[in-house]
Amino acid sequence: MQNFVIENATLVLPDRVQHGWLAVADGLIAEIGEGRAPERGLDIGGDHLIPGLVELHTDHLESHYAPRPKVRWHPLGAVLAYDAQIAASGITTVFDSLRAGSDPDGSGLGSELDALASAIDTARRGDLLRAEHRTHLRCELPSADVLPTVESFSARHAIDLISLMDHTPGQRQFRDIGKYETYATRGGRSLDEIRTATARKIAEGTALNAANRPALVALARSRGIPLASHDDTTLADVDLAAGEGVALAEFPTTREAAEAAHGRGITVMMGAPNLLRGGSHSGNVAAHDLAEAGFLDILSSDYVPASLAMAAFLIPERVPGIGLSAAIATVTANPARATGLTDRGELREGLRADLARVRLADGLPVMREVWRAGIRIV
Repeated sequence: MQNFVIENATLVLPDRVQHGWLAVADGLIAEIGEGRAPERGLDIGGDHLIPGLVELHTDHLESHYAPRPKVRWHPLGAVLAYDAQIAASGITTVFDSLRAGSDPDGSGLGSELDALASAIDTARRGDLLRAEHRTHLRCELPSADVLPTVESFSARHAIDLISLMDHTPGQRQFRDIGKYETYATRGGRSLDEIRTATARKIAEGTALNAANRPALVALARSRGIPLASHDDTTLADVDLAAGEGVALAEFPTTREAAEAAHGRGITVMMGAPNLLRGGSHSGNVAAHDLAEAGFLDILSSDYVPASLAMAAFLIPERVPGIGLSAAIATVTANPARATGLTDRGELREGLRADLARVRLADGLPVMREVWRAGIRIV
C-alpha cells in the first residue's frame, strides 16, 4: 500500500465542501485537514477530491461482449475493456449487471452468462481489474429458464444483488406499447417480428412471473442476497416489493411509486442519463422531479458510465436545496450503504481510500486520477 498526502484539494466531505488535504496510509484514509497540509504531497491544484463512485446497475458490460447482433467478443477482453472504462469514469466499486433468463425472441445471454461471469472471475484472480467488481444478477421473471439459470449460476459464482425484473410489454417500464416497439427495433428486427414476439410475451409473461418471482425471493432470502425491484409503477407494485423485503427500488416509473417506496423505507434509484437528458427515454417519471420532491436516493449510470459523475455535479445546479455533498452521496455513500458496504463511500478517516480527483471543464467533471484502496488505477 502507498502512503501519501493529497494537498490543495477541494474536499467534498459528507456535510460540507472545504479546501484542505487528505492523508492515505495502508489503503485507508488516515487523516483529513483544512487549509495547508502539514507536509508536502500531491498538489492537485484545487481540483475536487471525492470518494470513488459506487455503481449498482450498469448494463454496459454486455455491450462490450455483444457489440452487435450475433457478434460475441473475447469474454476476458470484453471484461478488461469495460473495467477500464468504468475506472476512467471514477467508479471504484461496480456491480456488474448480468441478465439471467432468455426472452422468447431469443435475446439475452442464455448459457453465455456463465462464460462472462467466469471471465470476471479470471480477471479478479489474476489481479487484472482496476475497479472492485461485484455481481448484480438481473433476473427476467417472464422467462422460462430464469430459475434454473440462477440456481446453476449461484453454485459457481458469488451474487451480491438480485433484481426482480419484468419487461413484459404493456406494464411497468413499457406501459406504452408504441414506445416498446421503438425500443425493440434496435436489434434490427422488423415490426411484424416484434409484434409477434410481443403477443407471445404478453400471453406467457403473467404465468411465468407468478411462478418465478416467489421462488427467486426465497432463494435470495436463504442466501442473504439483497433484493431490488425494477420499474415499480403502481402502489400494488410497491406493496408487493415491501412484503418481499426489497431494499432497493430501481427506476420506479411513476412519482406515485417512488413516493410510496421512499415512504416504506425502500431506497429509490434513478438513472443518471434520465437526469441529464431531462426525462426518461421511455416516457416515465423524470429523475429531476423526484430529486426536487426528495424521493431520489441513488443515481445509476445505467447505460453510460460517465453519466454518473456528470449527473452528480449537475444536481446542485438543477435542484435548489441539494448541495454538492448530498449530490455526491447519491453516487457514493448512498449506494454503498444500500448494499451493506460500510467501509467506503465517504471522505472520512478510517474508511477505504477510494478516491477520485475531478477537474471541472466548462462544468463537465473530468476524472484526472482515481485510487482504489490507496492504489492509483487511473
